[in-house]
Amino acid sequence: MPSTSAASSALCAGTDQLAKAGAARTQDHRQNAVDRLEFPVEGEFAERNEPLQRVAIDLFVDGNQSQRDREIECRTRFTNVGGRKIDQQLPRRVCKPGIENGGAYAIAGFAQRPVRQADDREGRRPSRTVRLDADDVAFDAEHRRRERQRRHIASPLRAAAALTSLRKDSARVGRNARVMLLTRLDWIIIIVSLGVTFVPAIVLARRAGRNITEFFAAGRQAPWWLIGVSLVATTFSTDTPNLVTNLVRDGGVAENWVWWSFLLTGLATVFFYARLWRRSGVLTDLEFYELRYSGRAASFVRGFRAIYLGLFFNCVIIASVNLAAVKIASVLFGWPRLETLLLLAAVPIVFAATAGLWGVMVTDMIQFCITITSAFAAAYFAIHAPGVGGLHGLVAHFAGLKAGMLSFLPNFKDWQTALAIFIIPLTVQWWSVWYPGAEPGGGSYVAQRMLAARTESDALYGTLAFQAMHYALRPWPWIVVALASTIVYPSLHDIALRFPAVQPSLIGNDIAYPAMLVFLPAGFAGFMVAGLFAAYRSTIETHLNWGTSYLVHDFYQRFLRPSSSQRELVFAGRLVTVLLMAAGVAFSLALDTAKDAFNLLLSIGAGTGLIYLLRWFWWRINAWSEVSAMFASFVVSLAFFAAGKRGHAFASTTILLITVAVTTAVWLLVTFVTPPVEARTLAAFYAKVRPAGPGWALVRKAGGLPPSPDSPAQSLLGWVLGLAAIYGALFASGEFVYGRPVSGSVWAIVSAASITGLIALGKRLFSTDCTS
Repeated sequence: MPSTSAASSALCAGTDQLAKAGAARTQDHRQNAVDRLEFPVEGEFAERNEPLQRVAIDLFVDGNQSQRDREIECRTRFTNVGGRKIDQQLPRRVCKPGIENGGAYAIAGFAQRPVRQADDREGRRPSRTVRLDADDVAFDAEHRRRERQRRHIASPLRAAAALTSLRKDSARVGRNARVMLLTRLDWIIIIVSLGVTFVPAIVLARRAGRNITEFFAAGRQAPWWLIGVSLVATTFSTDTPNLVTNLVRDGGVAENWVWWSFLLTGLATVFFYARLWRRSGVLTDLEFYELRYSGRAASFVRGFRAIYLGLFFNCVIIASVNLAAVKIASVLFGWPRLETLLLLAAVPIVFAATAGLWGVMVTDMIQFCITITSAFAAAYFAIHAPGVGGLHGLVAHFAGLKAGMLSFLPNFKDWQTALAIFIIPLTVQWWSVWYPGAEPGGGSYVAQRMLAARTESDALYGTLAFQAMHYALRPWPWIVVALASTIVYPSLHDIALRFPAVQPSLIGNDIAYPAMLVFLPAGFAGFMVAGLFAAYRSTIETHLNWGTSYLVHDFYQRFLRPSSSQRELVFAGRLVTVLLMAAGVAFSLALDTAKDAFNLLLSIGAGTGLIYLLRWFWWRINAWSEVSAMFASFVVSLAFFAAGKRGHAFASTTILLITVAVTTAVWLLVTFVTPPVEARTLAAFYAKVRPAGPGWALVRKAGGLPPSPDSPAQSLLGWVLGLAAIYGALFASGEFVYGRPVSGSVWAIVSAASITGLIALGKRLFSTDCTS
């Protein structure tokens, strides 16, 4: 076995090889760090007699030094087999290389010295670092200023399988590694955008503190346009473009049908359920359970879902958003995961805990303007990245064998893929799966916004505006960036080489989106960072307010402190907001990709969607129906998960179909074998909400209640016209992007005609507003 000295010799040799690439890097003034050498070694730690697992050397530039005297800081980390890190200082070896040797590190032979801690010459405590003089990189004045601000910026190189592969890749990494460096203009833009969003929190903080109706439902005075913009800002998160990029790189544009299909769910909420939610008058959608059902089962469902959704489910969502932010920060700035999470979490906590839903929605409006503008800017500069060649070059690249990447529809010759990404989503997934923002029948923060609306009309038009912007306005900037990324970074290995600071566990197709943002010029870079942070905040702040409403109103007040004062409840809401964010940050460390979180949420909610659609229109459904649906979905999903861990994995479509079938059979059986809801509760619910259709005929007849003012036929027509309008706009945009004006115009005409029909229909839909 090689000794520690031999291992150190190998490290020095690798450092010398990498250093010789320094001269090539002098041409790239954006290079702001050196590199990290990391590879497995064999041997024993000399003083501890512990087996070594790997050795790493981190090299940092000290920007406080002059260009001529700049030092390279060398940190060596030995990690034993058990995973415990042992930081050990290499001995000091000073050698000024000079220009004549091309900036190579003159450190040959320093490994022969014993491994020890070097004494600090300035009288401070012993340091675990050693500085090696080098004239490595030519920095301009602006670069030196940035370095003084950032001090030490790590740029780790992905571990090579052996020293030979490390030497082979070192020159390439040295030339290509880059991070986003922000100019003074960029920082001004970021600070101003953040400062502007502080205004709503300051102005609305006192109003939010009046009572929990103001804190969680904006006093039920939200206009439709604010509802729509707030919802689209909430779903415009840092993980959304990452997810779209992952889908496009995996299977082309058509793979987006796994979430495009949810437009059917969203428009069903608009035309069938938005008015019903507003009429119910509840503060949260979980309060609905004790309005619609009766007995202990109703209380159990409300309390259980308050914890399940408000805490556990919500933490998964917060974690997936945090993960995307971590990946973006890692790619753009080389920031480590934990520090990024702690830095990002602070601002949303302050806003969500201070300003309540009013502050969240008003801030969302400001942040949406920033995020949508930055998304289009990212798409513009992505198509002008090296090798892409503009929109024409982008489309030409996918001509021929790669034409399927641009298709709106999957290749039906590949039946399994078409089934998974198109047929199942459009026939089963949209009505059977509960997913935040696209819940069958509405729920979570969508229901929260509808409950905050001034009138039924505001609830409907607000959710309709949300669906239009969510599916027709935003996808194409993300898709364009994703397509361009396949040219710039054909494989994950290319991303890893280009961004050596990124931890290997974070490398995935979803990280290609932030990888494309390094091509943004000064000014736009700051605007993009501001937009990404705004997107992160809008989603996190909504989820904090929504999750806290469940935990405080539907659990704490309902079951623990029914006699709580309004002041106590507002204080509890602010405290729970902080704790919920802390839990989300902790869970963020367990996820690797945004797609993992997306699939996890889909699998847990599979099979429960149908019951959320029918409970408004069929009196026979009771609380035990919902309990059994949740239990069956969870057990079946857990069984498939366990089978996969044992080596018996099933296709995702198989899992979805079986889970939906079993869950539906279970809750239908339970519905008919358990007693119905009390007649008095059913009559009170119908009198308040007035749902249409034959499902309440027996209740209306028994209680002598009037018919519903709603028309199911008109709602169905609105749903169909809405689908044609939004899908038409989505496909028209895509055709124009592809340079196909004829087909783009056809889709545009379909969309315009459907919008005209919706406008005419809207006058009849709201001839009577029944908001109490």
